[in-house]
Amino acid sequence: MTQNKEQRPILVTAATGMTGSRVVAGLRARGHEVRAASRSSEWRFDWNDTDTWDRVLEGAGAVYLVQSDENPRVPEFAKRVKALGVGRVVLLSARGIDEPDYFEDVTETPSHLRAEEAVKAGGTEWTILRPGWFAQNFDEGLLADGVRSGVLRLPTAEGAVTWIDAEDIADVAVAALTGEGHHGRTYELGGPRASTLAEVVGEISAALGREVRYEPVSVEEYVEGLTKEGWSEAGAREMVVALSAIRRGREARISSGVREALGRGPRDFSEYVARTFRRDGDDS
Repeated sequence: MTQNKEQRPILVTAATGMTGSRVVAGLRARGHEVRAASRSSEWRFDWNDTDTWDRVLEGAGAVYLVQSDENPRVPEFAKRVKALGVGRVVLLSARGIDEPDYFEDVTETPSHLRAEEAVKAGGTEWTILRPGWFAQNFDEGLLADGVRSGVLRLPTAEGAVTWIDAEDIADVAVAALTGEGHHGRTYELGGPRASTLAEVVGEISAALGREVRYEPVSVEEYVEGLTKEGWSEAGAREMVVALSAIRRGREARISSGVREALGRGPRDFSEYVARTFRRDGDDS
């Protein structure tokens, strides 16, 4: 990035989300001006309201871009990025989206892949981040309810995952937004080891001082459980597709992206557990 671009604010979309909030914190800690954009922030941004797009983009030097899975409009947004002279885009994508057999029952081009293609064709500097499953799903995301209730029921058999810490994703994003040497790079991001659901909930159980167990279930049992919780069947089936990579062993491979981007290895899952979970009733 040129000196001029460095002095321009950095737009962070999904700024209250799992990675966006950490990217905002990382940028501000390094003294960068940040436009923390969300539907409820001062820098209001809504994928469904194109009138909000130009205001957050105008004058920005770079953007951390997180697509909306419900309404994936990155190709349209990328045109505004170029038109308004934003110099750099760091796109949060997903692991495996360029591999036809990575997930089961995928018949269309994944929206994340279409987003990548649009960003690459947009005429700006670009970096793609392809993380696997986030460790923070156990306390902030999809798996948090299971941890609270004491049982995780998933159709993932004995598949293992290289759980990636969202702090590492944010560190890579900040480096790509502000530093040199990341243009044209696609970083696959994962943790340093592969662990099964049974193994990781064992670590979480030890930290909490109470049992959290993993219970493998069939696809149909899982879909039925989600629909009873209020999910649409279509949404439940989409989640089955996402989880299918775990069951099929695709999420167990070790990735080098964190080291390539930062010159250090990724945080271990045990580090996430130690700073996140404590024994119930321990307020120290």
